[in-house]
Amino acid sequence: MTDLIKLTAAEIAAKIASGEVTAVQVTEAHLARIEAVDEKVNAFLHVDREGALAQARAVDEKRARGEKLGPLAGVPLALKDIFTTKGIPTTVGSKILEGWIPPYDATLTRRLKEADVVILGKTNMDEFAMGSSTENSAYGPTGNPWDLTKIPGGSGGGSSAALASYEAPLAIGTDTGGSIRQPAAVTGTVGVKPTYGAVSRYGMVAFSSSLDQGGPCARTVLDAALLHEVIAGHDPLDSTSIDAPVPPVVEAARNGDVKGMRVGVVKQFRGEGYQAGVLQRFDESVELLKELGAEVVEVDCPSFDLALAAYYLIAPSECSSNLARFDAMRYGLRVGDDGTKSAEEVTALTREAGFGDEVKRRVILGTYALSSGYYDAYYGSAQKVRTLITRDFEKAFGEGGVDVLISPTTPTTAFPIGERADDPMAMYLADLCTIPTNLAGNAAMSLPCGLAPEDGMPVGLQIIAPAMADDRLYRVGAAVEAAFNARWGHSLLEEAPAL
Repeated sequence: MTDLIKLTAAEIAAKIASGEVTAVQVTEAHLARIEAVDEKVNAFLHVDREGALAQARAVDEKRARGEKLGPLAGVPLALKDIFTTKGIPTTVGSKILEGWIPPYDATLTRRLKEADVVILGKTNMDEFAMGSSTENSAYGPTGNPWDLTKIPGGSGGGSSAALASYEAPLAIGTDTGGSIRQPAAVTGTVGVKPTYGAVSRYGMVAFSSSLDQGGPCARTVLDAALLHEVIAGHDPLDSTSIDAPVPPVVEAARNGDVKGMRVGVVKQFRGEGYQAGVLQRFDESVELLKELGAEVVEVDCPSFDLALAAYYLIAPSECSSNLARFDAMRYGLRVGDDGTKSAEEVTALTREAGFGDEVKRRVILGTYALSSGYYDAYYGSAQKVRTLITRDFEKAFGEGGVDVLISPTTPTTAFPIGERADDPMAMYLADLCTIPTNLAGNAAMSLPCGLAPEDGMPVGLQIIAPAMADDRLYRVGAAVEAAFNARWGHSLLEEAPAL
């Protein structure tokens, strides 16, 4: 059964469909792996053993009846604990929702179940998705399977660590400023931020509503595409959902080819603060794309230099509004309700006990930025910068421009747990390359491009595509992945130390 955990999602689905293995066998193998290693990794906050086995048995019964199985039927998945799941806890990594059992499924959760994907449980994350290291979880940090003393990225470090430690072949993350792509980069996995509005946010606990986007995480580009196709599509329950066909992502992943494509290297994404080994692997990726037949040009996006500052005004402002609902009156934690205190006092005591330092920091920052007399100076100005960044993308992708943009996913490899805990600015810089895409709402992917020579840790290559051209990510990603795997003789994850 140990061999089953090393298979790709596509391989597992094929073996289940052919009857070579059962969905129950596959699920049991992954549950055994979680039991064996997750005490060290801390990727999962909740493992739904009984629920997962029940879903797996249902898949096996379907096959026994001769019913047609979907492309991911019976494949196990680790779900970020930000999506509501009927009957099992959703905590968002926070004490304020400890023990909360949602009465409904998020649209994404429902689509996974309808596709017969087996949900193993809920993964660890920075509280309310605020962070770049999964150190802000109220339930302890997650370790990077390459080196358990280092961070697995954030906020979706639990999902990326579950993939890299072979606890699950598929995972779901969310990306507000890079929280799918940055964890993928530092764990040697694949992560995709779809076009904003392409995957429903209904039932996804909100951090920053104009930026948040759920997306697929996997160990291969094809697996990510198969998962993308399952979760994407219009949802009338989400007012920001795009009513348009899902781009042909699976077809693109199966036919990766960059011949004749114009690829832009973002001028702003290198220089001071970038690790030498990250730039070395990125430069090798650029040369590889040229060898594969792409035309590579430098692209100047001057407004990208302002993206980090704009993001850290817009995201906290929206978070201060969204988190106002956690008032101790409706759900979750309630502190101090002894009959002697007012509703305001109970709310204040509950928030003091229930929110962590990073959440409090961002709520205070956002409330200040939205306050009378400061709104135009801060929040309004940040939204103007957002428009300039969108125009830079439009110019880059416009007539006579490039098909995709590329950059390093993160300026550095995974850093030690605790190293940046007391330095918020250093932590925020981890999202330097990923934030512009969220501000503009277009699509991006991170995939492995080698190990940094300084520390032997994974480096990610970021590919950025225009809105609703998500298939370009998979076309380029599949071509790069195949070329690197041929060069290395195996996938990058096979070089990870055994846990």
